[in-house]
This record gives sequence, structure tokens and C-alpha cells, in this order.
Amino acid sequence: MTSPIIIAVDGYSSTGKSTFAKAIASELGYIYIDTGAMYRAVTLLAVRSSLAGAGQTIDFDGLRKILYGKPAVEISFRTSGPGSVSETWLDGENVERSIRTLEISRLVSYVAAEPFVRDYVDNRLREIGAAKGVVMDGRDIGTAVFPDAELKIFMTARPEVRARRRYEEMRSRGRENVTYEDILSNLSERDYIDTHRAVAPLRRADDAVLLDNSDMSVEDQIVWFRNILKERHLCGF
Repeated sequence: MTSPIIIAVDGYSSTGKSTFAKAIASELGYIYIDTGAMYRAVTLLAVRSSLAGAGQTIDFDGLRKILYGKPAVEISFRTSGPGSVSETWLDGENVERSIRTLEISRLVSYVAAEPFVRDYVDNRLREIGAAKGVVMDGRDIGTAVFPDAELKIFMTARPEVRARRRYEEMRSRGRENVTYEDILSNLSERDYIDTHRAVAPLRRADDAVLLDNSDMSVEDQIVWFRNILKERHLCGF
């Protein structure tokens, strides 16, 4: 049997990285780690600690003291969701819904661009991934966190497709006050920040396989994934 590996899934916001990563983790019996949720949890921490001001201003000195102070902040993943889906917990509280609001979405790229925040999250991710047998999705898993990952996938889709998916997801969660136009604008802003930040900007790793899922269902993507495993002789395929 093939030894467990690390699968890094990177790409643009709202390309369905989490859905895809969860599906392939289930396919292989691997642990799924939502790295974007870790940045969202840190952002939520900043908001709840009154460190987020008007616009996108963040008191990063205050946030640094909280992240690296005592008692230590605990961000973890537990299989507490329906069907044993991994959900995000912050200091013993399930914050899965709280981190998915548009307010957090507007702030998270600014928080994630801060070098000490990335160091904090990256170190935690490396601890989790040391045993392998994990699927991680994010922005820089294959380029910065696990550059030696055995399989790297970079996901993209047309902006209007991504905005529509995000809009429908938020409406299904009861977020009635969001508009498609606001979400499309937010995605464009996040794309710019993610690709232009000074530390670990979003980019496709040289050895990453490109997956443009603009016109693909989740089932189509799983078939695509199985073919990649067969081609590369990975995970027993």
C-alpha cells in the first residue's frame, strides 16, 4: 500500500477549494484541514477583541500580543458537523458560522497578509501535517507551507462563476442581506490583495496541477482527481 502523502490544494477564493478538498480527503480517508478557516478564526479573534476599526484597519500590535500571549489561543478542527464534517473551533467554541460572514470575508485578506499572522498559522499547519495523510487547502500551501507536498493542485474559475457560487452559499446559510454585486466586488479585492501581498503571495507552484472548475460539477472534479492519482501512481491508484 502506498504511504500517506500531503495533498496541497491552493487557488483563488470561492473556487470550491474546501468542497473539493473535503471530498478528496473522504475519498482517501485522509484528514481535511481548512487553512483558510484558520485565518478567518484569527480575523474573528481580532473583531471580537475590538482590534478591527473602521474600513480595513487592524490593530496588529494588539493582535500579535493575543496570538503569542498567555493563555495560548487555541484554533482547532473537530469532526462535529453533519456527517462528521470538520468544523472550526476557537478557544473551545464552534465558530464555523461566525467565520463565514461577509464582515470576516472583507477583513481576512488584510489579516492574512500580515507576516506574523502567516508565521503563526503556518507553524500550526506544519505541526498538524507532520504525520501526513492530510489534505490542506489555502493560498500558499504548496508554495510556502508544504513546498515538498507530493501532490499540489491549483484551482481557478471565472470570477462571475465564483461570485455566483459564493452568493448562493451565503443565501443558503440565511444571509439575506448580501448581494451578488457586493460579493463580486469583494472577490476582486481579495484576489488583488492575495496576489500582491509581500509575504507568500497567491501563485501557482511550478509543479502544481491546474484545475479550472468553472464548468465542472463536484463529481466531475472527483473523476479528474482520480485520473491524476492514476497518472502519478499515488495513494494506491
